[in-house]
Amino acid sequence: MPCACQNKKKFEVVTTVTDPKTQKTKEKIVFSSQYKSTADTVAKRYPGSVVREYDPKAKDSTPPAEK
Repeated sequence: MPCACQNKKKFEVVTTVTDPKTQKTKEKIVFSSQYKSTADTVAKRYPGSVVREYDPKAKDSTPPAEK
């Protein structure tokens, strides 16, 4: 029987970081939680951050910055 945690959604707090050497912009995951309210609270600590939903069951689970 599979674990119940496999069916839960995950929320990530993502910031945009510019690499000083290459000047390329990357997304960096600074926090993740199964609770949206916690992720929203943490996102307030990082200026310009966003909260996004991550579904591990999604067919294409690669974050947009890594494509």
